[in-house]
This record gives sequence, C-alpha cells and structure tokens, in this order.
Amino acid sequence: MNAMIEINDLYVRYGKVNAVNGMSLSIQVGEVFGLLGPNGAGKTSTLACIQGLVRPNGGTVRVAGHDVSREGMAVKALLGVQLQKTALFEELNASELVELFAAIYNVPMSKADVAALLAHFGLSQKATARPTQLSGGQQQRLALALAVVNNPQVVLLDEPGTGLDPQARRGVWTLIRRMQSEGRTVVLTTHSMEEAQELCDRVGIVDGGKLIALDTPQALIARHAPPLPPAEAARRQPNLEDVFLALTGHGLGGTHASQDDESAWLAAVA
Repeated sequence: MNAMIEINDLYVRYGKVNAVNGMSLSIQVGEVFGLLGPNGAGKTSTLACIQGLVRPNGGTVRVAGHDVSREGMAVKALLGVQLQKTALFEELNASELVELFAAIYNVPMSKADVAALLAHFGLSQKATARPTQLSGGQQQRLALALAVVNNPQVVLLDEPGTGLDPQARRGVWTLIRRMQSEGRTVVLTTHSMEEAQELCDRVGIVDGGKLIALDTPQALIARHAPPLPPAEAARRQPNLEDVFLALTGHGLGGTHASQDDESAWLAAVA
C-alpha cells in the first residue's frame, strides 16, 4: 500500500509545552487509522498540522505527496474534516447547510445531489430540519455528510462517537466503514477503545507527544496486553483498553500532566 499521509519528525510547541515531540508515522491509502492517547498527548495538534491549521516547529507533513506547509490549498482540497463539536448555522436547515458547504468548496450541487447526499447519511426525513431539531446522532451524521461534500480523499474525524447513545454510535461506525469502502482514508481520534478496536485497521498510541506503539489492534493486544487476573480472565479476553492503560499509565478520562494540547493550539490560533 502507498502512504496517503506521511509525518516525519514532527514537533509542535506552544510556549514551553511540547505538544508533539518528534513524531513520525505513515498512514496508508484506504485504511482507517486511529490516533489514541490521553488528553494532552498530542492527538489534536497532530490533526491540526495535517489540516494546516498549525505550522509545526519542526518536521514535515505530507498528504498525497503534497507538503502541507508549502501546498496548503492543494491539501485542503483533499481533506474532509468532522470536529468533535461542529458549529452549524442554526438558522439554516440540513439541505441549506449542504448547499452552503458545497459553495464554500466551489462544488456544484443540484437539489437532487443535495437530497442524494442526505439520503446517503440517512437524513432524508430531516432535510428541512435545523440543527437544533436534530438528535445528537443526527447532528453527527450531518457533520459527516458535510465532511464529504467536496468528495475528499482523506476524512479526519475528531472523536466521532463522543456523547452518542449506543445505537447512534453504531450508526456512525457504519458510515465510517462506508467511507472506507468508497476508497477514502479515514483518520480518527477517540477515547473509546471499543471504537478503535472495532473500526481501525491500525492504531497509533501517543503519549507525551511521542508515538509509543503502532500496529493493528490485535497485534498490539497480543504484544502488550498484561495478563488478566484469573477471575477476570474467566469472563473476558484482553482488549485494546488493557493495552492503552498498560502503555500510557493514565486513566482514560485523565488530563496529561503537561497541558491539554487542544486548549493550547486553540489559544495559539485564536
């Protein structure tokens, strides 16, 4: 497989905070890749560098062979992005939002095209609904629809299942698999180890701005999962959460000792 995203010796600093500290990795064409780590580990800053929102202090990021720092517009045309919290114009309905995003990307879309895209994401019955009239799962599906308006080669998803009930979360997973089946490369961050284990072809675990493990979920489990206590082993198999806790030493909801990198880069670009 060929690399769609190549990150080489990446450094990102906010003042004295080293959010990304010499990270290198390749993400292959057509794979679903999960970037996992505690809060403040460097995940959001890495995604921001891929998008061109943050200029690294060192190293390079390339998307489909384009250097993000030097060919930002070419890279942006290849990307679709869904943030953990997507801010939508509340006075516009779902169809109008699709039309707006299509206009921003300069992508011609007829009324039939808009309807087809909404149907693709199970939103036909909500075409005239405003964001405040949608459930959490429907809002997330709309955000995913908007992320592919420009038919991107790469879709970046920041915690796509956060805050959703189990049924809505599974619906989002189905859409992510569909994106992959359409030939897109999907990069997601998540705190749900179940989500990563279910969806990702490979995962990279980062901590303190460094990539500390990289492989398929099953290979990481085989290599790094500690033995379970006998009583627990009788009830379940080792999983990716065991690996995550063993390698990072942080609780899933804890904050890294340095500083939350999302807060840092938001302050830097404000």
